[in-house]
Amino acid sequence: MKSYLNLFDFKQKVNYRNEILAGLTVAMTMMPESLSFAILAGFPPLVGLYAAFIMGLITSVLGGRPGLISGGAGATVIVLIALMKSNGIEYVFAAVILGGVIQILIGLFKLGKFIRLVPQPVMYGFVNGLAVIIFLAQLEQFKTLVNGELVWLSGNALYLMAGLVLLTIAIVVITPKLTKAFPPSLLAIIVVFTLVLVFNIDTKTVKDIASVSGGFPPFHIPKIPFEFETLKIIFPYALIMACVGLTEGLLTLNLVDEITATKGNGNRECLAQGTANIANGFFFGMGGCPMIAQTLVNLSSGSRARLSGIIASLTILVIILFGAPIIEKVPMAALTGVMIMVAVGTFEWASFRIINKMPKQDIFIGITVALITILLHNLALAVLVGVIISALVFAWESAKRIRAKKYIDELGVKYYEIYGPLFFASVSAFNEKFDVVNDPEKVVIDFSESRIADMSGIDALHKLTQRYAEAGKTLHLKALSADCRTLLKNAEAVIEINIIDDPNYSVVTKK
Repeated sequence: MKSYLNLFDFKQKVNYRNEILAGLTVAMTMMPESLSFAILAGFPPLVGLYAAFIMGLITSVLGGRPGLISGGAGATVIVLIALMKSNGIEYVFAAVILGGVIQILIGLFKLGKFIRLVPQPVMYGFVNGLAVIIFLAQLEQFKTLVNGELVWLSGNALYLMAGLVLLTIAIVVITPKLTKAFPPSLLAIIVVFTLVLVFNIDTKTVKDIASVSGGFPPFHIPKIPFEFETLKIIFPYALIMACVGLTEGLLTLNLVDEITATKGNGNRECLAQGTANIANGFFFGMGGCPMIAQTLVNLSSGSRARLSGIIASLTILVIILFGAPIIEKVPMAALTGVMIMVAVGTFEWASFRIINKMPKQDIFIGITVALITILLHNLALAVLVGVIISALVFAWESAKRIRAKKYIDELGVKYYEIYGPLFFASVSAFNEKFDVVNDPEKVVIDFSESRIADMSGIDALHKLTQRYAEAGKTLHLKALSADCRTLLKNAEAVIEINIIDDPNYSVVTKK
Protein backbone atom coordinates (compact mmCIF):
# COMPACT_ATOMS: atom_id res chain seq x y z
CA MET A 1 0.00 0.00 0.00
CA LYS A 2 1.67 3.18 -1.19
CA SER A 3 0.63 6.78 -0.88
CA TYR A 4 2.08 10.23 -0.42
CA LEU A 5 3.15 11.64 2.93
CA ASN A 6 4.32 15.14 3.66
CA LEU A 7 5.82 15.44 7.12
CA PHE A 8 7.37 18.83 7.88
CA ASP A 9 8.39 19.88 4.38
CA PHE A 10 9.76 16.52 3.17
CA LYS A 11 7.58 15.58 0.21
CA GLN A 12 8.26 12.04 -0.82
CA LYS A 13 6.59 8.81 -1.77
CA VAL A 14 6.18 6.61 1.27
CA ASN A 15 5.45 2.93 1.57
CA TYR A 16 3.44 2.80 4.80
CA ARG A 17 3.86 -0.94 5.14
CA ASN A 18 7.65 -0.74 4.95
CA GLU A 19 7.75 2.21 7.32
CA ILE A 20 5.63 0.51 9.99
CA LEU A 21 7.51 -2.80 9.81
CA ALA A 22 10.87 -1.00 9.80
CA GLY A 23 9.81 1.01 12.85
CA LEU A 24 8.86 -2.14 14.76
CA THR A 25 12.20 -3.75 13.86
CA VAL A 26 14.15 -0.68 14.95
CA ALA A 27 12.31 -0.60 18.28
CA MET A 28 13.23 -4.25 18.94
CA THR A 29 16.93 -3.61 18.28
CA MET A 30 17.09 -0.24 20.03
CA MET A 31 15.65 -1.33 23.38
CA PRO A 32 18.35 -3.80 24.50
CA GLU A 33 21.14 -1.44 23.45
CA SER A 34 19.63 1.50 25.34
CA LEU A 35 19.09 -0.71 28.39
CA SER A 36 22.64 -2.06 28.24
CA PHE A 37 24.27 1.37 28.09
CA ALA A 38 22.04 2.74 30.85
CA ILE A 39 23.04 -0.13 33.14
CA LEU A 40 26.71 0.27 32.13
CA ALA A 41 26.63 3.93 33.15
CA GLY A 42 24.89 3.20 36.44
CA PHE A 43 21.56 4.78 35.43
CA PRO A 44 18.15 3.29 36.21
CA PRO A 45 17.18 1.08 33.21
CA LEU A 46 14.12 3.17 32.36
CA VAL A 47 16.37 6.22 31.87
CA GLY A 48 17.78 4.47 28.80
CA LEU A 49 14.33 3.62 27.40
CA TYR A 50 13.03 7.14 28.02
CA ALA A 51 16.03 8.47 26.07
CA ALA A 52 15.27 6.11 23.19
CA PHE A 53 11.65 7.30 23.08
CA ILE A 54 12.35 11.03 23.42
CA MET A 55 15.38 11.19 21.10
CA GLY A 56 13.70 9.03 18.48
CA LEU A 57 10.41 10.92 18.41
CA ILE A 58 11.72 14.49 18.39
CA THR A 59 14.51 13.92 15.86
CA SER A 60 12.25 11.91 13.55
CA VAL A 61 9.76 14.78 13.43
CA LEU A 62 12.15 17.76 13.44
CA GLY A 63 15.44 16.33 12.15
CA GLY A 64 17.20 17.06 8.90
CA ARG A 65 17.40 13.52 7.57
CA PRO A 66 14.46 11.14 6.96
CA GLY A 67 15.50 7.58 7.79
CA LEU A 68 17.98 8.63 10.48
CA ILE A 69 17.32 6.95 13.84
CA SER A 70 18.35 8.53 17.14
CA GLY A 71 18.20 7.11 20.64
CA GLY A 72 20.10 6.55 23.88
CA ALA A 73 23.43 5.93 22.17
CA GLY A 74 26.55 4.61 23.82
CA ALA A 75 28.77 7.24 22.20
CA THR A 76 27.26 10.01 24.33
CA VAL A 77 26.51 7.92 27.42
CA ILE A 78 30.15 6.86 27.77
CA VAL A 79 31.07 10.55 28.14
CA LEU A 80 28.74 10.88 31.15
CA ILE A 81 29.86 7.83 33.14
CA ALA A 82 32.54 9.75 35.07
CA LEU A 83 30.07 12.54 35.92
CA MET A 84 27.55 9.97 37.16
CA LYS A 85 30.13 8.39 39.45
CA SER A 86 31.43 11.69 40.84
CA ASN A 87 28.26 13.80 41.16
CA GLY A 88 25.20 11.65 40.56
CA ILE A 89 22.35 11.48 38.08
CA GLU A 90 20.96 14.97 38.75
CA TYR A 91 24.18 16.48 37.42
CA VAL A 92 23.95 14.13 34.43
CA PHE A 93 20.50 15.48 33.56
CA ALA A 94 21.83 19.04 33.85
CA ALA A 95 24.79 18.22 31.58
CA VAL A 96 22.44 16.67 29.02
CA ILE A 97 20.34 19.87 28.97
CA LEU A 98 23.43 22.06 28.58
CA GLY A 99 24.74 19.76 25.87
CA GLY A 100 21.46 20.22 24.02
CA VAL A 101 21.78 24.00 24.27
CA ILE A 102 25.29 23.80 22.78
CA GLN A 103 24.00 21.67 19.90
CA ILE A 104 21.24 24.18 19.18
CA LEU A 105 23.80 27.02 19.09
CA ILE A 106 25.91 25.00 16.64
CA GLY A 107 22.83 24.57 14.46
CA LEU A 108 21.81 28.24 14.69
CA PHE A 109 25.28 29.41 13.66
CA LYS A 110 25.25 26.83 10.83
CA LEU A 111 28.47 25.15 11.97
CA GLY A 112 27.24 21.71 10.95
CA LYS A 113 28.68 22.30 7.47
CA PHE A 114 32.18 21.70 8.84
CA ILE A 115 31.48 17.98 8.63
CA ARG A 116 32.47 18.41 4.98
CA LEU A 117 36.06 18.65 6.20
CA VAL A 118 36.01 14.94 7.08
CA PRO A 119 37.87 13.09 4.27
CA GLN A 120 36.78 9.74 2.84
CA PRO A 121 39.61 7.72 4.50
CA VAL A 122 38.41 9.06 7.88
CA MET A 123 34.87 7.99 7.00
CA TYR A 124 36.13 4.50 6.12
CA GLY A 125 38.03 4.26 9.41
CA PHE A 126 35.09 5.61 11.43
CA VAL A 127 32.57 3.21 9.88
CA ASN A 128 34.85 0.17 10.03
CA GLY A 129 35.81 0.87 13.63
CA LEU A 130 32.18 1.31 14.57
CA ALA A 131 31.28 -1.98 12.87
CA VAL A 132 33.91 -3.78 14.95
CA ILE A 133 32.58 -2.13 18.15
CA ILE A 134 29.02 -3.23 17.32
CA PHE A 135 30.21 -6.78 16.70
CA LEU A 136 32.35 -7.00 19.84
CA ALA A 137 29.48 -5.62 21.93
CA GLN A 138 27.36 -8.62 20.90
CA LEU A 139 29.93 -11.03 22.34
CA GLU A 140 28.89 -9.79 25.79
CA GLN A 141 25.61 -11.64 25.30
CA PHE A 142 27.59 -14.90 25.39
CA LYS A 143 28.45 -14.20 29.03
CA THR A 144 26.45 -14.75 32.21
CA LEU A 145 26.68 -13.55 35.79
CA VAL A 146 28.13 -16.11 38.22
CA ASN A 147 28.91 -15.13 41.83
CA GLY A 148 28.93 -11.47 40.86
CA GLU A 149 31.33 -11.96 37.93
CA LEU A 150 30.72 -12.20 34.19
CA VAL A 151 31.89 -15.53 32.75
CA TRP A 152 31.54 -17.09 29.31
CA LEU A 153 28.61 -19.41 28.71
CA SER A 154 29.49 -23.10 28.46
CA GLY A 155 27.84 -26.41 27.71
CA ASN A 156 24.20 -26.48 26.59
CA ALA A 157 23.66 -22.78 27.39
CA LEU A 158 26.44 -21.86 24.96
CA TYR A 159 25.23 -24.25 22.25
CA LEU A 160 21.66 -22.96 22.52
CA MET A 161 22.74 -19.33 22.40
CA ALA A 162 25.07 -19.91 19.44
CA GLY A 163 22.46 -21.99 17.61
CA LEU A 164 19.74 -19.38 17.98
CA VAL A 165 22.11 -16.59 16.91
CA LEU A 166 23.13 -18.59 13.82
CA LEU A 167 19.47 -19.27 13.02
CA THR A 168 18.74 -15.54 13.26
CA ILE A 169 21.66 -14.74 10.95
CA ALA A 170 20.53 -17.39 8.47
CA ILE A 171 17.01 -15.95 8.33
CA VAL A 172 18.35 -12.43 7.82
CA VAL A 173 20.61 -13.63 4.99
CA ILE A 174 18.14 -15.94 3.22
CA THR A 175 14.87 -13.94 3.51
CA PRO A 176 15.82 -11.17 0.99
CA LYS A 177 16.58 -13.88 -1.60
CA LEU A 178 13.09 -15.34 -1.20
CA THR A 179 10.97 -12.23 -0.67
CA LYS A 180 11.32 -8.50 -0.04
CA ALA A 181 7.80 -8.19 1.30
CA PHE A 182 8.88 -8.44 4.94
CA PRO A 183 11.88 -6.95 6.79
CA PRO A 184 14.29 -9.87 7.36
CA SER A 185 15.40 -8.61 10.80
CA LEU A 186 11.85 -8.46 12.16
CA LEU A 187 11.01 -11.87 10.66
CA ALA A 188 14.11 -13.36 12.31
CA ILE A 189 13.13 -11.94 15.71
CA ILE A 190 9.55 -13.27 15.39
CA VAL A 191 10.66 -16.77 14.25
CA VAL A 192 13.27 -17.19 17.01
CA PHE A 193 10.89 -15.71 19.61
CA THR A 194 8.16 -18.18 18.59
CA LEU A 195 10.59 -21.10 18.58
CA VAL A 196 11.78 -20.32 22.10
CA LEU A 197 8.21 -19.98 23.41
CA VAL A 198 6.82 -23.13 21.72
CA PHE A 199 9.67 -25.39 22.80
CA ASN A 200 10.16 -23.64 26.16
CA ILE A 201 13.88 -23.16 25.48
CA ASP A 202 15.82 -21.87 28.47
CA THR A 203 17.93 -19.01 27.12
CA LYS A 204 18.77 -15.41 27.99
CA THR A 205 15.94 -12.93 27.38
CA VAL A 206 15.48 -9.16 27.55
CA LYS A 207 14.26 -9.56 31.14
CA ASP A 208 17.70 -10.86 32.12
CA ILE A 209 19.11 -7.42 31.26
CA ALA A 210 16.50 -5.31 33.03
CA SER A 211 12.80 -4.70 33.49
CA VAL A 212 11.24 -2.51 30.81
CA SER A 213 7.99 -1.77 32.65
CA GLY A 214 7.21 1.80 33.72
CA GLY A 215 5.08 4.91 33.19
CA PHE A 216 5.16 7.98 30.99
CA PRO A 217 8.40 10.01 31.30
CA PRO A 218 7.79 12.45 34.21
CA PHE A 219 8.75 16.12 34.02
CA HIS A 220 11.66 16.82 36.34
CA ILE A 221 13.89 19.85 36.94
CA PRO A 222 17.41 18.65 37.88
CA LYS A 223 18.02 19.15 41.60
CA ILE A 224 21.37 20.92 41.49
CA PRO A 225 22.71 24.16 42.96
CA PHE A 226 22.19 26.93 40.38
CA GLU A 227 25.62 28.50 40.76
CA PHE A 228 28.82 29.00 38.81
CA GLU A 229 30.57 26.06 40.50
CA THR A 230 27.91 23.73 39.11
CA LEU A 231 28.47 25.11 35.62
CA LYS A 232 32.21 24.49 35.97
CA ILE A 233 31.46 20.85 36.78
CA ILE A 234 28.96 20.07 34.03
CA PHE A 235 30.21 22.26 31.17
CA PRO A 236 33.17 20.06 30.10
CA TYR A 237 30.94 16.97 30.00
CA ALA A 238 28.18 18.86 28.18
CA LEU A 239 30.59 20.20 25.56
CA ILE A 240 32.18 16.81 24.89
CA MET A 241 28.79 15.11 24.78
CA ALA A 242 27.46 17.70 22.33
CA CYS A 243 30.49 17.37 20.06
CA VAL A 244 30.56 13.57 20.19
CA GLY A 245 26.83 13.39 19.45
CA LEU A 246 26.98 15.77 16.52
CA THR A 247 30.14 14.18 15.11
CA GLU A 248 28.57 10.74 15.09
CA GLY A 249 25.25 12.18 13.97
CA LEU A 250 26.54 14.20 11.03
CA LEU A 251 28.80 11.37 9.88
CA THR A 252 25.82 9.03 10.03
CA LEU A 253 23.77 11.62 8.13
CA ASN A 254 26.41 11.66 5.39
CA LEU A 255 26.36 7.88 5.29
CA VAL A 256 22.57 7.86 4.84
CA ASP A 257 22.94 10.49 2.11
CA GLU A 258 25.24 8.12 0.22
CA ILE A 259 22.99 5.09 0.70
CA THR A 260 19.77 6.85 -0.31
CA ALA A 261 21.31 9.19 -2.93
CA THR A 262 19.51 12.13 -1.29
CA LYS A 263 20.64 15.18 0.66
CA GLY A 264 19.98 15.84 4.34
CA ASN A 265 20.24 19.09 6.27
CA GLY A 266 23.08 19.02 8.82
CA ASN A 267 22.21 22.25 10.59
CA ARG A 268 18.58 21.25 10.96
CA GLU A 269 19.73 17.95 12.43
CA CYS A 270 21.87 19.86 14.96
CA LEU A 271 18.81 21.82 16.07
CA ALA A 272 16.71 18.66 16.38
CA GLN A 273 19.40 16.82 18.34
CA GLY A 274 19.76 19.76 20.72
CA THR A 275 16.00 20.03 21.25
CA ALA A 276 15.77 16.30 21.94
CA ASN A 277 18.60 16.38 24.48
CA ILE A 278 17.08 19.32 26.33
CA ALA A 279 13.82 17.36 26.54
CA ASN A 280 15.81 14.35 27.80
CA GLY A 281 17.25 16.32 30.68
CA PHE A 282 13.79 17.44 31.80
CA PHE A 283 12.09 14.06 31.31
CA PHE A 284 14.46 11.55 32.92
CA GLY A 285 16.36 10.66 29.74
CA MET A 286 20.09 9.96 29.56
CA GLY A 287 20.48 11.86 26.28
CA GLY A 288 21.74 10.47 23.02
CA CYS A 289 22.47 10.95 19.35
CA PRO A 290 21.91 9.22 15.99
CA MET A 291 22.56 5.48 16.15
CA ILE A 292 24.28 4.13 13.07
CA ALA A 293 23.38 0.49 13.74
CA GLN A 294 19.66 1.18 14.15
CA THR A 295 19.75 3.57 11.19
CA LEU A 296 21.15 0.82 9.00
CA VAL A 297 18.53 -1.62 10.31
CA ASN A 298 15.91 0.98 9.38
CA LEU A 299 17.25 1.49 5.87
CA SER A 300 17.75 -2.22 5.22
CA SER A 301 14.10 -2.74 6.21
CA GLY A 302 13.04 -0.45 3.38
CA SER A 303 12.42 2.81 5.25
CA ARG A 304 13.12 6.09 3.49
CA ALA A 305 10.89 8.49 5.45
CA ARG A 306 10.28 9.88 8.94
CA LEU A 307 7.38 7.59 9.77
CA SER A 308 9.52 4.59 10.78
CA GLY A 309 11.36 6.61 13.43
CA ILE A 310 8.08 7.86 14.84
CA ILE A 311 6.65 4.32 14.87
CA ALA A 312 9.81 2.99 16.61
CA SER A 313 9.62 5.67 19.33
CA LEU A 314 5.91 5.18 19.98
CA THR A 315 6.42 1.40 20.04
CA ILE A 316 9.02 1.79 22.79
CA LEU A 317 6.62 3.98 24.78
CA VAL A 318 3.77 1.46 24.35
CA ILE A 319 6.08 -1.33 25.48
CA ILE A 320 7.11 0.66 28.57
CA LEU A 321 3.46 1.30 29.42
CA PHE A 322 1.74 -1.94 28.41
CA GLY A 323 3.88 -4.49 26.57
CA ALA A 324 6.72 -5.16 28.98
CA PRO A 325 5.61 -8.73 29.93
CA ILE A 326 5.80 -9.82 26.28
CA ILE A 327 8.94 -7.94 25.24
CA GLU A 328 10.83 -9.16 28.30
CA LYS A 329 10.47 -12.69 26.90
CA VAL A 330 12.20 -11.86 23.59
CA PRO A 331 15.41 -13.96 23.41
CA MET A 332 18.61 -11.96 23.37
CA ALA A 333 19.97 -14.41 20.80
CA ALA A 334 17.57 -13.01 18.20
CA LEU A 335 18.60 -9.42 18.90
CA THR A 336 22.28 -10.42 18.98
CA GLY A 337 22.01 -12.10 15.58
CA VAL A 338 20.34 -9.04 14.07
CA MET A 339 23.03 -6.72 15.46
CA ILE A 340 25.83 -8.99 14.18
CA MET A 341 24.36 -8.70 10.69
CA VAL A 342 24.16 -4.94 11.18
CA ALA A 343 27.88 -4.94 12.02
CA VAL A 344 28.61 -6.94 8.86
CA GLY A 345 26.51 -4.53 6.80
CA THR A 346 28.11 -1.48 8.42
CA PHE A 347 31.66 -2.52 7.57
CA GLU A 348 32.95 -0.92 4.37
CA TRP A 349 34.13 -4.08 2.62
CA ALA A 350 34.84 -1.96 -0.45
CA SER A 351 37.76 -0.44 1.44
CA PHE A 352 39.55 -3.81 1.14
CA ARG A 353 38.94 -3.99 -2.60
CA ILE A 354 40.47 -0.58 -3.25
CA ILE A 355 43.18 -0.67 -0.59
CA ASN A 356 45.92 -1.40 -3.12
CA LYS A 357 44.76 1.59 -5.18
CA MET A 358 44.68 4.07 -2.30
CA PRO A 359 47.64 6.34 -1.40
CA LYS A 360 49.64 4.98 1.51
CA GLN A 361 48.82 7.98 3.67
CA ASP A 362 45.08 7.36 3.19
CA ILE A 363 45.50 3.73 4.24
CA PHE A 364 47.38 4.87 7.35
CA ILE A 365 44.67 7.43 8.19
CA GLY A 366 41.86 4.90 7.80
CA ILE A 367 43.58 2.30 9.99
CA THR A 368 44.47 4.91 12.64
CA VAL A 369 40.88 6.19 12.89
CA ALA A 370 39.53 2.63 13.09
CA LEU A 371 41.97 1.65 15.86
CA ILE A 372 41.20 4.75 17.96
CA THR A 373 37.48 4.09 17.53
CA ILE A 374 37.86 0.44 18.59
CA LEU A 375 40.37 0.83 21.41
CA LEU A 376 39.17 4.07 23.00
CA HIS A 377 35.48 4.04 22.01
CA ASN A 378 35.95 7.78 21.45
CA LEU A 379 34.41 8.57 18.08
CA ALA A 380 35.00 12.32 18.28
CA LEU A 381 38.70 11.86 19.09
CA ALA A 382 39.09 9.31 16.28
CA VAL A 383 37.57 11.65 13.71
CA LEU A 384 39.51 14.67 15.03
CA VAL A 385 42.83 12.80 14.82
CA GLY A 386 41.94 11.61 11.32
CA VAL A 387 41.10 15.12 10.12
CA ILE A 388 44.31 16.56 11.65
CA ILE A 389 46.49 13.89 10.02
CA SER A 390 44.70 14.40 6.69
CA ALA A 391 45.23 18.16 6.91
CA LEU A 392 48.93 17.75 7.68
CA VAL A 393 49.36 15.29 4.83
CA PHE A 394 47.57 17.67 2.47
CA ALA A 395 49.75 20.57 3.63
CA TRP A 396 52.90 18.52 3.13
CA GLU A 397 51.89 17.38 -0.35
CA SER A 398 50.85 20.91 -1.35
CA ALA A 399 54.13 22.33 -0.03
CA LYS A 400 56.11 20.01 -2.29
CA ARG A 401 54.29 21.31 -5.36
CA ILE A 402 55.52 24.91 -5.15
CA ARG A 403 58.06 25.67 -7.87
CA ALA A 404 59.47 28.63 -9.80
CA LYS A 405 60.22 29.28 -13.46
CA LYS A 406 63.04 31.83 -13.84
CA TYR A 407 64.06 34.03 -16.79
CA ILE A 408 65.55 37.48 -17.53
CA ASP A 409 63.88 39.76 -20.10
CA GLU A 410 65.54 42.07 -22.62
CA LEU A 411 65.58 44.94 -20.08
CA GLY A 412 67.56 42.89 -17.58
CA VAL A 413 64.63 42.30 -15.20
CA LYS A 414 64.60 38.85 -13.63
CA TYR A 415 61.24 37.11 -13.34
CA TYR A 416 60.20 34.34 -10.96
CA GLU A 417 56.94 32.69 -12.09
CA ILE A 418 55.60 30.90 -9.00
CA TYR A 419 53.44 27.78 -9.27
CA GLY A 420 51.59 26.42 -6.24
CA PRO A 421 50.21 28.08 -3.08
CA LEU A 422 52.40 30.07 -0.71
CA PHE A 423 51.46 29.12 2.85
CA PHE A 424 53.07 27.98 6.10
CA ALA A 425 54.25 24.61 4.81
CA SER A 426 55.68 25.88 1.52
CA VAL A 427 57.51 28.96 2.86
CA SER A 428 60.83 27.15 3.25
CA ALA A 429 60.77 25.77 -0.30
CA PHE A 430 59.67 29.20 -1.59
CA ASN A 431 62.65 30.99 -0.01
CA GLU A 432 65.07 28.51 -1.53
CA LYS A 433 64.03 29.57 -5.06
CA PHE A 434 65.62 33.05 -4.82
CA ASP A 435 69.23 34.12 -5.35
CA VAL A 436 69.26 37.57 -3.71
CA VAL A 437 73.02 38.06 -3.98
CA ASN A 438 73.33 37.32 -7.71
CA ASP A 439 69.96 38.65 -8.92
CA PRO A 440 69.87 41.92 -10.95
CA GLU A 441 68.69 45.24 -9.47
CA LYS A 442 65.08 44.69 -10.45
CA VAL A 443 63.21 41.45 -9.67
CA VAL A 444 59.56 40.55 -10.35
CA ILE A 445 57.68 37.67 -8.71
CA ASP A 446 54.74 36.62 -10.90
CA PHE A 447 51.82 35.15 -8.91
CA SER A 448 49.61 34.40 -11.93
CA GLU A 449 49.67 30.68 -11.08
CA SER A 450 49.94 31.05 -7.32
CA ARG A 451 48.29 32.72 -4.37
CA ILE A 452 49.21 33.85 -0.85
CA ALA A 453 47.15 31.74 1.55
CA ASP A 454 48.06 32.81 5.08
CA MET A 455 50.10 35.04 7.41
CA SER A 456 53.17 32.82 7.00
CA GLY A 457 53.12 33.62 3.28
CA ILE A 458 52.84 37.35 3.97
CA ASP A 459 55.71 37.19 6.44
CA ALA A 460 57.85 35.32 3.91
CA LEU A 461 57.27 38.09 1.34
CA HIS A 462 58.01 40.75 3.95
CA LYS A 463 61.35 39.18 4.84
CA LEU A 464 62.20 38.57 1.19
CA THR A 465 61.58 42.23 0.26
CA GLN A 466 63.78 43.25 3.19
CA ARG A 467 66.60 41.01 1.96
CA TYR A 468 66.41 42.54 -1.53
CA ALA A 469 66.22 46.07 -0.04
CA GLU A 470 69.31 45.43 2.09
CA ALA A 471 71.10 44.33 -1.07
CA GLY A 472 70.06 47.59 -2.79
CA LYS A 473 67.58 45.91 -5.13
CA THR A 474 63.88 46.33 -5.92
CA LEU A 475 61.27 43.60 -5.65
CA HIS A 476 57.88 43.71 -7.38
CA LEU A 477 55.00 41.30 -6.84
CA LYS A 478 53.01 40.85 -10.03
CA ALA A 479 49.53 39.54 -10.83
CA LEU A 480 48.26 39.13 -7.29
CA SER A 481 44.66 38.01 -7.06
CA ALA A 482 42.12 40.31 -5.40
CA ASP A 483 41.99 38.23 -2.21
CA CYS A 484 45.80 38.20 -1.96
CA ARG A 485 45.97 41.97 -2.35
CA THR A 486 43.31 42.36 0.35
CA LEU A 487 45.29 40.07 2.63
CA LEU A 488 48.44 42.15 2.12
CA LYS A 489 46.53 45.41 2.57
CA ASN A 490 45.12 44.19 5.90
CA ALA A 491 48.63 43.32 7.06
CA GLU A 492 50.04 46.80 6.54
CA ALA A 493 49.74 47.60 10.25
CA VAL A 494 52.07 44.72 11.03
CA ILE A 495 54.50 44.70 8.11
CA GLU A 496 55.65 47.42 5.76
CA ILE A 497 54.27 46.42 2.39
CA ASN A 498 52.52 48.89 0.09
CA ILE A 499 50.04 47.92 -2.58
CA ILE A 500 50.39 49.94 -5.79
CA ASP A 501 47.90 49.80 -8.66
CA ASP A 502 49.85 49.42 -11.86
CA PRO A 503 48.21 50.11 -15.26
CA ASN A 504 49.51 46.79 -16.58
CA TYR A 505 49.48 44.62 -13.48
CA SER A 506 48.99 44.82 -9.73
CA VAL A 507 52.32 45.36 -7.94
CA VAL A 508 53.48 45.25 -4.36
CA THR A 509 56.74 47.17 -4.01
CA LYS A 510 59.34 47.47 -1.30
CA LYS A 511 62.51 49.43 -1.84
